[in-house]
Amino acid sequence: MRDPLAKQVVELKPSGIRKFFDLVAEMPEAISLGVGEPDFDTPWHIRDEGIYSLEKGRTFYTSNAGLKELKQEICNYIQRKLDITYNYNSDVIVTVGGSEAIDIALRAMINPGEGEEVLIPQPSYVSYEPCAILAGAKPVIIELKNENEFRLTAKELEDAITDKTKILVLPFPNNPTGAIMERKDLEAIAEVIEKHDLFVISDEIYAELSYNEEHVSIACLPGMKERTILINGFSKAYAMTGWRLGYACGPANIITQMVKIHQFAIMCAPTTSQYAAVEALRNGDEDVKEMREAYNQRRRFLMHSFKEMGLECFEPFGAFYVFPCIKEFGMTSEEFATRFLNEEKVAVVPGTAFGDCGEGFLRISYAYSLENLKVAIDRLRRFVEKLRAEKQ
Repeated sequence: MRDPLAKQVVELKPSGIRKFFDLVAEMPEAISLGVGEPDFDTPWHIRDEGIYSLEKGRTFYTSNAGLKELKQEICNYIQRKLDITYNYNSDVIVTVGGSEAIDIALRAMINPGEGEEVLIPQPSYVSYEPCAILAGAKPVIIELKNENEFRLTAKELEDAITDKTKILVLPFPNNPTGAIMERKDLEAIAEVIEKHDLFVISDEIYAELSYNEEHVSIACLPGMKERTILINGFSKAYAMTGWRLGYACGPANIITQMVKIHQFAIMCAPTTSQYAAVEALRNGDEDVKEMREAYNQRRRFLMHSFKEMGLECFEPFGAFYVFPCIKEFGMTSEEFATRFLNEEKVAVVPGTAFGDCGEGFLRISYAYSLENLKVAIDRLRRFVEKLRAEKQ
């Protein structure tokens, strides 16, 4: 009997996050700081709109690219937040989460078998590299540096480009590091992108969770809108992870092909979720502000705690993650995370789950209550003191 499996799928590594998620599920007494999911419920007025849409019998398919009302609100939102103008009728697609948008953007732009390269800065979200492979591209990893606060520099980008490079994935604010790119950083890499005639997939799912200054999209820079697929969604900013809704905005010729793939693979995003998302965009700014303030309080608490215990960690200004360095203990990230879970019953994610250059770091999510964070930090402080005593 012939092998029924696709070689490129078999060779994909499972997500490094899943291992610790499964382990902590078997420890009811453990505290998990491993999952990147808001601990807030979806705001009631958004849930009410979803419920109302069901009560009104809105259980039909929408158009493939999404509800007209939602696409209009997405364009309005981007105009007022980023000062970028998109045409709702041609430049926007509503997807099943931001992850689907990443997948179909790559598949719409890559020609399999031609050796086209996708540049992926790491540490970064676990889906970029597998999606590039499944689209038929060659992923090329750019290893970001702690000393640069895990920002992508123009030199790092320039050094990675070959005559086969086609797309840069730009994952900021970043999961897992919490790093951001400021306007000056984006302007520097935009020059390189234009020089080499590249395209950008800019994953801005954490755009609303920026704590130092307002988020800047590379698509707002001169000459970059026509080169950029801007990806965002509702999971992080509006605490709507289970609603599975995202979107992409970009040049009409690329969006048209993305709609075609989405049409055949998905049909349309969930109707109930789309109606709820209209309400989120129209009336959800205060909810986002409240959640962002709570996250920022937790972020500051963690940074203060790390400083007190002498644990190295650059200050992140985006998303809801910190990325402390644990190299002083002479252990791999996986060894540290495993032992910390077993001995102190706290789950964190090894940095290597997000790329080999994450070795020596941990991702700690602060999408958890301050009360849980305080307990977890007390356990981390005790664990760190134990490890330092062992080294003496």
